[in-house]
Amino acid sequence: MIITIVGGGSTFTPGIVKSIALRQKDLDVNEIRLFDIDEERQYKVSVVVDYILKEMNSPIKLTVTTIPEIAYKDATFIFAQMRVGKYEMRIHDEQIPLKYGCVGQETCGLGGLAYGLRTIFPMMKVIDDVEKYANKDYWILNYSNPAAVVSEACRVLRPNARIINICDMPIAILEMISKCVKDASDYESYKVDYFGLNHFGWFTSIDYQGRNIMEEAKEYILKHETLLPEVYIEKIKQTKSEEIVRHVSNSWLHTWASENEMLKLFPDYLPNTYLNYYFLSKESVAHSNPTYTRANEVINSREKNLFEGVDHYLKTGEITKEAFYHGAHGNFIADLAVSIKNDENKEFIVIVENKGIIPNIADDAMIEVPLKIGKNGPIYAKRDAIPLFYKAMMDQQLASEKLLVEGAIEGDYLKVLQSFSLNKTVNSANDAKSILDEMMEVNKAYWPTLK
Repeated sequence: MIITIVGGGSTFTPGIVKSIALRQKDLDVNEIRLFDIDEERQYKVSVVVDYILKEMNSPIKLTVTTIPEIAYKDATFIFAQMRVGKYEMRIHDEQIPLKYGCVGQETCGLGGLAYGLRTIFPMMKVIDDVEKYANKDYWILNYSNPAAVVSEACRVLRPNARIINICDMPIAILEMISKCVKDASDYESYKVDYFGLNHFGWFTSIDYQGRNIMEEAKEYILKHETLLPEVYIEKIKQTKSEEIVRHVSNSWLHTWASENEMLKLFPDYLPNTYLNYYFLSKESVAHSNPTYTRANEVINSREKNLFEGVDHYLKTGEITKEAFYHGAHGNFIADLAVSIKNDENKEFIVIVENKGIIPNIADDAMIEVPLKIGKNGPIYAKRDAIPLFYKAMMDQQLASEKLLVEGAIEGDYLKVLQSFSLNKTVNSANDAKSILDEMMEVNKAYWPTLK
């Protein structure tokens, strides 16, 4: 059993490897391969990975490569987590829209669409190489963002690929809820209902041992005006820490607090945190620093911690606890692989082609819902139609994403402009055009040619 991690130079790689190693017997994994086109960065990350495997006395062999054939040969699982253009391009994704008073965010709004245009064709290259070299029954478990755009492109361009697109944000929200609601700490055993698109969805119920803890979570949010647990709130007051834990930096503090504002406006369901960029666009822009966005925060925290930790380890042989993040992100993808390999049919929130799951949404929409996952992938289960308000929101977002993918494939500037203009985070089509033109200039090395 071979697992290949695409984007081996990611700061998330050590945590994912630890999650795999903890499940070594369930996965029966013999080898982990790291694959990245940035050899220097991947080498530094591999130093931490090698340390983790040795520290755990793991029998898993580690291979580090920049060659696709070596990476994928006979692999069964491919965990994809590419960041095309790395954080340097994410800075442009976030800062350019803010210059025009529009949301600047990695996966939402026009920043997300720009990132999508960079990622579509590299993702197709991964699929083609996997098809060529990997086991015939391979599964690609894809974390590569923006997942909504990437999954739509996979549906159109590689419809027969054995790929499951996923996102850890719903599970991260549940993990945060488990720290806020009393006596409900085992978030992995929650029974949830959820519908939407990637970074654009709603929890309709969260059950824990017969308790409707979604209502308890709502009460907590309205009382504390945030979905941060009390212990984090106190730490923030005391330390003013840049990054206490993942998802708790300065920009994320505002995001978690936005749950309160959205809940007061629309109390029916519990929204995904990313919906604040669509419902509260003006407030998000007002809170943002156009010259220091989330990308800068990550560069100066998680990125800095990892690579300084590597340098420290190479000099002293000591690994600092800040060197890597391990938690729900790695556990989610590893647990999904276990469910597939052992045909456990456990339920996960995944991104799939609708095909009638939500009856009043287009069959070809890439939706995000909880489904059981076994050896043959997602097991479809139909659900009730969704209310008009949520359907209308989803239809608009879907149209924006579909136009982007069509524009990328056809090299059609007008369709990409329509995609940008239709996005709910944009104030006017003139702003959309200005942002698109500026983004085209900085993305020359990455985007398809648009005419």
